[in-house]
Amino acid sequence: MQINIKTERLTECRKKLHLTQADAAELIGVTQPAYQRYEAGTRTPSIQVVKEMAKAFNVSVDYLTGNSKSKSPDFITVDKNTSPLLFSVVDHCQGYDEEHLKALLEVLESQDPD
Repeated sequence: MQINIKTERLTECRKKLHLTQADAAELIGVTQPAYQRYEAGTRTPSIQVVKEMAKAFNVSVDYLTGNSKSKSPDFITVDKNTSPLLFSVVDHCQGYDEEHLKALLEVLESQDPD
């Protein structure tokens, strides 16, 4: 399945991270020529590639497709190897119901170092 993206947003995201097109292609897992065509608008990426773009640039799929002005990502990936403690917390909370998650969030926000 193909999905239309806003090429100017894709370019903006890449430049914000100071990446070359080759760097972005590697990060997303596509060839440099394919990535160049995505930015030029001459090739339409699959939904899986758009998800990888969103993940790599830390934005939402809706932002890349122009369905939202919000850049906030749709999901966050927590890698067990690079963030074992955070992974453990998320894993532990998977069985929590909405009420317990809200209570946990309140505690976390009350202790926010910012």
